[in-house]
Amino acid sequence: MAIILITNYTMSIFRSSPVRRPFAVVAGAFAAVAALCCATLATSTVAQAATVSNVAQAQTVTDLAGRTVAIPPNPHRILLGESRLLLATALLEGKHPLDRIVGWQGDLPTMDPQTFDDYAKTFPQVRQVPLIGKATEDSISDEKALSLKPDLAIFSLGGHGPSRYNALVKQLEATGTTVVFVDFRLHPMQNTLPSIALLGKVMHREKEADAYAQFYQDHLARVQAVVATIPEQQRPKVFVDMLAGVWDAGCCHTAGNGNFGEFIHAAGGRNIAAGLLPGVLGDLSMEQIIASQPDVYIATGARSKPGLASLRVGALTSQHDAQASLATLVARPGFDTIKAIHDGRVHGISHNYYDSPYNIVAIEAFAKWFYPQQFKDLDVNATESQLYSRFLAVPPDGTYWVDTALASH
Repeated sequence: MAIILITNYTMSIFRSSPVRRPFAVVAGAFAAVAALCCATLATSTVAQAATVSNVAQAQTVTDLAGRTVAIPPNPHRILLGESRLLLATALLEGKHPLDRIVGWQGDLPTMDPQTFDDYAKTFPQVRQVPLIGKATEDSISDEKALSLKPDLAIFSLGGHGPSRYNALVKQLEATGTTVVFVDFRLHPMQNTLPSIALLGKVMHREKEADAYAQFYQDHLARVQAVVATIPEQQRPKVFVDMLAGVWDAGCCHTAGNGNFGEFIHAAGGRNIAAGLLPGVLGDLSMEQIIASQPDVYIATGARSKPGLASLRVGALTSQHDAQASLATLVARPGFDTIKAIHDGRVHGISHNYYDSPYNIVAIEAFAKWFYPQQFKDLDVNATESQLYSRFLAVPPDGTYWVDTALASH
C-alpha cells in the first residue's frame, strides 16, 4: 500500500498565493507527488525482490556429490567425517584450526600419528576433540555424532568416513545440519580446487579459499608449462608402490585412474597401472610390474610397521630415517629386477598426499624426479615452506619426501 505524505511545503502551494489557486491545480500537485511516491515504492519493491532472489541463490551450493545444500549462515560447530580433513579445513582457519571443530573420526591419530602429535605440540586440545568412530565407516556412532549438535558436517566422497548414502547423512540433515561432501582422494586433479571453493563457501572463508586456489594454480601452471612441451613417447613410465611393504598380500598396491595416478600425469609421467587397473586403486603383481619396465619407482608410506619393511616419512621424521627406510624397501628380494630400481631411479613420498589439498607439493616433487634437468630450478622445499607459512598454523616439521635411498645401503 502506497502512503502519500502531504508536507508543509505542499500545503504552502495553496496558502501562500495572493490569489487562491483552484482546487484542481492543487489536486494535480497532489497527484504528481502521489505518482512520484508510487514510482519510488515500485522501484524499491523490485530492487528488494531482486536482492531477496540473489540472497536465496547465494544460500545454496552444490557439493562434490552433486547435492544441492544450504549454506549455514554462521557455522560455529563443525563435524569432520575423517579427522584427516583437518588438513583441508586448517588451510582456511589460519591461526585457529581447531576452534570450530566439535568432533571427528580417529583416523588421523591412527593412520598419521606423526602429524597428529605435531599438531598437539602447538594445540594440545587436539587430543580432546570428541571421536565419533575409529578409522572405518562401520565404527561410526550416529548417536555420538548427533549429540555434538553440529551445524556443518564435512565428509569425503571416498575414504574411511561416512559415505554418500550413510544413514547418518539424513539424520544430520533432519536436525538442520548442513552436510557437504568434498574430494581430495578419488580424483584430486579434478576436485581439489572445487572442494576448496566449496569449503570456502560453507565455512564463510571465501577469501582464504581464493588465496589458496591462486597459490595452487600458480604452482601447477609452472609445472604444466614445461610438461606440455614434452612428447608423450619421451615421458617416463612410472610405478607408485602405495604403502609399500605393509600389505599382507605382498606386492603391490597402487593407483590406476585416479589418486596418485593423476599426480603422475600432471607431472608429465606415464602411469604403468592406468591401463592395467579398471578403477582408482588396485593391486599389481610383481610380474606385471617387471613386464611394464617402469623408468621411475616411487614408494609411499607414513610410519614404520613392526616386522615389515616400510617407508617412514612425514612429520617428526628425519631425512636419514626416511632414506634408510627407502633403502630397506628397495633391497627386498626380487625388487632389483624392476627396471627403475635396478637403474637407481628410486624415490619416496608421504602417503598422506593421496588425500590432501597439499598435493601440489607431491606434483612438484614428481616433476623434479621425472625431469631433473628441465626442473633444476624448481625448489619443492620452498613451495612447501610457502604453503605452511602463508596458510597454516603448524609449520612443517619432518621429511615428507626423499629423493634417493640412503647411499650406504
